[in-house]
Amino acid sequence: MTAEYAATILAAGVTTLLLALSSLLVAVALGLAAALAKLSRSRVLRGVAGCYTFVIRGIPDLVVMLLVFYSLPALLNQCAGALGFEIQIEFSPVAAGIATLGVIFGAYMTETFKAALQNIPKGQIEAAMAFGLSRRRMFLRIILPQLIRLALPGFTNNWLVLAKATALVSLIGLQDVMFRAKGAAEATGMPFTFYLVAAGFYLAVTLASMVLLLHVAKRFELGTKELAP
Repeated sequence: MTAEYAATILAAGVTTLLLALSSLLVAVALGLAAALAKLSRSRVLRGVAGCYTFVIRGIPDLVVMLLVFYSLPALLNQCAGALGFEIQIEFSPVAAGIATLGVIFGAYMTETFKAALQNIPKGQIEAAMAFGLSRRRMFLRIILPQLIRLALPGFTNNWLVLAKATALVSLIGLQDVMFRAKGAAEATGMPFTFYLVAAGFYLAVTLASMVLLLHVAKRFELGTKELAP
């Protein structure tokens, strides 16, 4: 029976990974958009992006998740009722988890991408503009490769934290690794065993991520020259 519970926990790893990867896509999109906004000439865009990162980074992750899953639907239902609409809005644990983690880690990705963009030599961009490259080609050929290389250390750290933060979504009912581990622990009275299985899963994800991202980092370091002090 112990092996069956362990297999059930590990099978939920697919849900956890899909949640983490989906949240990562949202975080990268928000982070890149907010980083560009912070570096723009528009005071409004800079203010909105600054407010976003300040507020999200200043509130605990669990509080944000509970606000999104419980409080936001209630607020939307009240507003709809006040306007005369008879609707009942509810968020699924998956949708709430992806949205919450994406928004939270988008704020951290913002600072990572902003620092990387600021470290790209301006002379390269000026030279590309002088040669008449379009903004799209300049971004894809000059900015993006360097952005990936410069942002990768911070990106790796954010991804590892995000992958572990998916455990919070079990608190709103998503049947992920932690949810199954908690159920197995309560059913068998063997919390150490099954929480250890969950810990082993997250450790394996961390190890695999570090190996993969290290390989990516080496690929992007090819052709770069180390500057002498």
